[in-house]
Amino acid sequence: MKNANIIGLEESDCSTISQKLNILLANYSVFYQNTRGSHWNIKGEQFFTLHPKFEELYNSLVLKIDEIAERILTLGATPAHNYSEYLTVSTIKESREVSDGNKSVEIILESFKIVIDLQRELLDITEKAGDEGTNSQMSDYITEQEKEVWMYNSYLGK
Repeated sequence: MKNANIIGLEESDCSTISQKLNILLANYSVFYQNTRGSHWNIKGEQFFTLHPKFEELYNSLVLKIDEIAERILTLGATPAHNYSEYLTVSTIKESREVSDGNKSVEIILESFKIVIDLQRELLDITEKAGDEGTNSQMSDYITEQEKEVWMYNSYLGK
């Protein structure tokens, strides 16, 4: 946690936050790959609607993956990078159902719930630690994703 003093945070807080961010990183990585699978394999009358929407989503996810990894580095820790490790800590599981549009959207909504919940946990932790950088990042993600949840739910008629 060599950067802790430089950015004005306690080393123990940086360690705790980095560990939680690595769990979030794992979940985002599995979410990303599931979304890519849906994008590649979607079939049926929803193809022309969902294919570009899934691409938009996975492009957003890959940016967040990079930003989370860079935040972990900023805090002085090492971001996890192995899918074998991701699969052991991720709450989001690999999806095998990637060709049915409605099922893919349901899986996306379940994944959003998981990452939003993790980000809310990080909001609490980072607020107490005075880590405005991570706190702001999580707040921005939540704001964006709540709108995405609304739109995907609307697609399903909910």
